[in-house]
Amino acid sequence: MLIEDEITDPLLEKILVTKGYSVKSIVMPGENLKFLVENHKTDLVIFNITNPRKHIQDIHYLNQHQVLPIIIFTADDTSDTIKQIVKAGGSAYVVNGLETSRINSAIIIAMARFNEQQELKNELAQTKSKLEERKLIDRAKGILIKTRNYSEDEAYHTLRKLAMDRNIPIGEMAKNVIAMADLLK
Repeated sequence: MLIEDEITDPLLEKILVTKGYSVKSIVMPGENLKFLVENHKTDLVIFNITNPRKHIQDIHYLNQHQVLPIIIFTADDTSDTIKQIVKAGGSAYVVNGLETSRINSAIIIAMARFNEQQELKNELAQTKSKLEERKLIDRAKGILIKTRNYSEDEAYHTLRKLAMDRNIPIGEMAKNVIAMADLLK
């Protein structure tokens, strides 16, 4: 998806088509971005804009509702604007880079950086999930130790056996033990 200002030179679309990219949409300001995002499946969003500050909300919206690489081509090289764009979810910010030879490299780099960032986000989410599960298991073990006078090993093995008997993950069993203990208070 290519999003351009009204004043922007249409050179980028021509370069993208020449390089073999399929340009699905060219959006001028005033178009309904939400509608376009929901109705166009796309691999990449490119903003070719003169004033990126006007589009920070659009970039943030895209990053929240359709996670994909976002590249901004602009002439604005102020550090504050760049920081805001990166914070909003931009994958690449290219200043005065509409040279035919540089565009393909910029796209490849932005997509690689985006994919790496997504892997890191997924890994972080998995790590947080495992940590939360570990906390639940520890809390459930504490309940079993306190109420049943089990040792830590006995409490863990009891949780594990209950989970296996019910064919559910041990984290889910820990939630059930905690919920039951809260109910019985």
